[in-house]
Amino acid sequence: MRWAFITDIHANRQAFEAVLADARAQGATRYALLGDFVGYGADPAWVVEQAAALVADGAIAIQGNHDEAVVQGSTPGMHPDARAVVDWTRAQLGEDALRFLARLPLQAHGEPGHCLFVHANAYDPKGWEYVQGRAEAVKSLHASPARIQACGHMHEPMLYHLSGTGKAGDFRPVADVPMPLPGHRQWLIVPGSCGQPRDGNPAACYALFDPAKSDLNDARVTFRRVAYDVDAACAALRASALPAPIAERLARRLSQGE
Repeated sequence: MRWAFITDIHANRQAFEAVLADARAQGATRYALLGDFVGYGADPAWVVEQAAALVADGAIAIQGNHDEAVVQGSTPGMHPDARAVVDWTRAQLGEDALRFLARLPLQAHGEPGHCLFVHANAYDPKGWEYVQGRAEAVKSLHASPARIQACGHMHEPMLYHLSGTGKAGDFRPVADVPMPLPGHRQWLIVPGSCGQPRDGNPAACYALFDPAKSDLNDARVTFRRVAYDVDAACAALRASALPAPIAERLARRLSQGE
């Protein structure tokens, strides 16, 4: 059984379509969607509909901070751009879509390798703090006995580990290079963003996870980068009813991977 870990889709239909097609071509049969289905992109209704269909077919899905913001609605304290995107996104979603986002859990456990799935971190899932480095990763790993955690929120792919003696380490993964996940360590997989990568490379990110078959030492993760039609995603933003300056800023970030 091969899993696809996908996160931070951010209403980017073109990126999500490309990642799902690639995951199927790579033999993925199970999916864990780690939150932030909406925000930034031009197609929130389509993305939520596809996510709901995957969940109905057995996928795991987690709520992200952008999902929570859209469910709750904008507030006066938000940055004006964020408030405009939240208001516009809510207007695109029907009651079923909003209900789907509202009912998503903050964390879930899965079959493969005793995984814990969460959007931001395991120590305070609703606080939306970022795993920006080794210190936060260790704090998250200490918060759960799960041997493998997978989280989103950070838009760049990373892999962290913690040994039984407390020694921590991290890897900046290379795409398409399988990484073994030995059972004597805990692991935190950050797949990177499907819909808005922020490492200077606009190609969509996700991770393939192969659970251990016979013991805890043969699990592995492979990080993927998938080229997609960025120009079409940018054109969809510019054609949307978002205020033109906001749409242009969002399109520029997509095209530059930032």
